[in-house]
Amino acid sequence: MSTLADPATRSSCIERLHTLNPSLPARWGRMTAHQMLCHLNDSFGVAAGVRYASPATGLFQRTVMRWGALHMPLPWPKGVPTRPEIEQGNGGTPPSEWNADRSALQRWIADFPSLNSFALHPIFGALSQKEWMIWGFRHVDHHFRQFGL
Repeated sequence: MSTLADPATRSSCIERLHTLNPSLPARWGRMTAHQMLCHLNDSFGVAAGVRYASPATGLFQRTVMRWGALHMPLPWPKGVPTRPEIEQGNGGTPPSEWNADRSALQRWIADFPSLNSFALHPIFGALSQKEWMIWGFRHVDHHFRQFGL
């Protein structure tokens, strides 16, 4: 399973990030490429505990969904709702300047493995650092695939 703990995986994600441009159309969903950058930045902020996302968790989410999302070797499904605080057009950070927002995401990807503590995932609950690294890659990969990267 790919993980942001692996330097080669981080490098690959950053290379993919640099092929993204603001006019690239989404293959699914409503977000623009720029909104997707902001959504990922917000999501990493939630993981790091510097941004809030309301909890939507229960036993099923903390067990079955968590295991499937982190350990099943299948792509994440399209159209799964996100928390309103990080949803574009709702409570998510609106796009500002392309290069600044893209650079912020590059920093999150590069620095995420060095975090010492994490907040609770709003759906999956408490995750280990290893699980957060898997989540980080899978979430980035999901949205990069949304834009054909």
